[in-house]
Amino acid sequence: MAEITAPMSGKMWKILVNVGDSVSEDDEVAILEAMKMEIPVVSPGDGAIKEIRVKEGDAVEAESVIMILG
Repeated sequence: MAEITAPMSGKMWKILVNVGDSVSEDDEVAILEAMKMEIPVVSPGDGAIKEIRVKEGDAVEAESVIMILG
């Protein structure tokens, strides 16, 4: 299992996957809005999304766990 973390503090603008979705390394799983920029959040490896810990509009801190990859 791996954790997908926010690359920086900001607002979770868009979640691009659902629980159970299969992803590959470097696939975009979410988009974070920070400093008026859209920052892609990518998967650190291959697997399936086991848990999504945030929802669109949530504020997140840098390095906070936003998803679990199984």
